[in-house]
Amino acid sequence: MRSIARTFALSLGVVATTIFLFIVGVVIFQSQARESEPIVCQVAAAILYDSAVVDPGRALTIRATRRIEELKANSPNLWYVVSHQKLISEFAPERRPALPFSLPYSGPIGFSVLNTLDQKSTFCLAVVRWGPSDLVMMIGDAHVSLGQIARAFVVRNLFPLTILAFAFAAMVTIGAVLSGRFVARGIARVTRRALAIDPAAPQGSISLDEVPVELKPLVEALNRAFDEINAYIMMQRRFLGNAAHQLRTPLTLLRAKIEDVNEPKLKVELVRDVRRLSSLVSAMLDLARLQNHVIEKQPIDLAVVTQDVLADFSPSALDAGIELSLEQAEAGTVVQGVEAAVRSAVANLVGNALIHARGARRITAILGCGSVSIGDDGEGISVGAEGQVIEPFQTGDPARAGLGLSIVQEIMAAHGGKLVITSASGRGTVACLRFTEAMAAVPSKERSPSLQAS
Repeated sequence: MRSIARTFALSLGVVATTIFLFIVGVVIFQSQARESEPIVCQVAAAILYDSAVVDPGRALTIRATRRIEELKANSPNLWYVVSHQKLISEFAPERRPALPFSLPYSGPIGFSVLNTLDQKSTFCLAVVRWGPSDLVMMIGDAHVSLGQIARAFVVRNLFPLTILAFAFAAMVTIGAVLSGRFVARGIARVTRRALAIDPAAPQGSISLDEVPVELKPLVEALNRAFDEINAYIMMQRRFLGNAAHQLRTPLTLLRAKIEDVNEPKLKVELVRDVRRLSSLVSAMLDLARLQNHVIEKQPIDLAVVTQDVLADFSPSALDAGIELSLEQAEAGTVVQGVEAAVRSAVANLVGNALIHARGARRITAILGCGSVSIGDDGEGISVGAEGQVIEPFQTGDPARAGLGLSIVQEIMAAHGGKLVITSASGRGTVACLRFTEAMAAVPSKERSPSLQAS
């Protein structure tokens, strides 16, 4: 695809050149129509002057040049007499009528159209300086082509035509550059408006007030596409939220009925399955709330949030035979965000470790400067599967299927942070929440070693 500005400049240059040549052609045509005989006289005299060769005191010769032959071909009744001092060269003397003066002629320098002696026709008299004397040319019945007139016009007016062409080219160049910048600025304005639209809230549209007229159809099409995308996203979000709400009621009833199960082993399995389903439904609700609301950040102490989450999961960890521990940094645990969303992210990581960390006996929460890491000592994830476990309903090794880690990633993206998962086979897995703004505000030497290593 070619550049719009470059294509416009090239097209403008071609059009301007065509207009310039057309104007020059019109000027030549009008001058010929207005002063036909004087122009023909000057052109024919110029042709003879360029073809004349004078050998002082010996001979005057008119060379048979291409222009001379062209003049003769266009003028069937052409005759001319050329003289220099006493030297004379004549063509078609039988056609020459009687002249009002004798040869050689001596008169003022210049071009004149005179009548013949019988007053029935005219001829051209041209006297041009040639060395110490004059070159006198008398030409009759000459006919010149438009090309010869144009060449003579260009030669006579070469300097002013060059200045005019340079000025015209400068104006075209400046106009093309300014027009290209105007087009580029218009596109840049539209681009900035498009980039200013929040991906989380695509219902925004590009204002048409500052958009050039030529780009308005494109912007209107983009706005229509944004509206359609927003309607589809809102429909999906409503479906997700409604489905999660509808699932909560049967899960509550199912949890109550499980209490009536008498077989202990079956009861434990059912409780675990219902817990997983409840975790999935809660994750769907968290995702719906996160996507439908604007993040309003406030100071949050990661230490307090992490302690509360570990306390909430203590009974479940005790039933599973897993120890929960906390390693806290000296300072730098305050971040900016939404407390409910951050609490949900930490809870997802702890709950995910309790459910999916095979062979784990210990889960440790490590607080760093602007970060919190949840690590286990289980079997870990196979090489290359760290990215897969974050995708919704993808399985890694061990299986970590569901929406939990995808929700955590959404929460961190909304807070300008990121979720980093590292694992080694047989050495467990560490999931770290890094709040970039908080980490950037503290010098690297003050960050905890555990954070730098994670």
